[in-house]
Amino acid sequence: MAKWLTVLAAISMLTAAAADISGTWKGTAETQNGTIQRTFVFHQQGTALTGETTSERTGKSEIKDGKVEGDKVTFTVTMNFQGNEFKVNYTGTVGGDEIKFRAEAADGAFGVDYVAKREK
Repeated sequence: MAKWLTVLAAISMLTAAAADISGTWKGTAETQNGTIQRTFVFHQQGTALTGETTSERTGKSEIKDGKVEGDKVTFTVTMNFQGNEFKVNYTGTVGGDEIKFRAEAADGAFGVDYVAKREK
């Protein structure tokens, strides 16, 4: 019994230590084709993360498989660009009201770094 209480306490501490990123964030990335702007709307419950992301180039995409563990954020989206669907994996680190993301195509075709700032 004591073992289970210790495990539950550890899980509670990890959940409490996770950054709360719920809300709207505006991100930018510099690419060879210019600046990309993307809006992230996050809904967080404990370590689970859902929501959506939108950009002028690829439209709206639903956030899937999202997690927030401590200051680490991960999720995937499926985007559509010029009629082609592709999966993009995001990994990020939260620092206050800023998240630094690496977005990479699941097939390794491209990657880009975003800096997202919380909307107030």
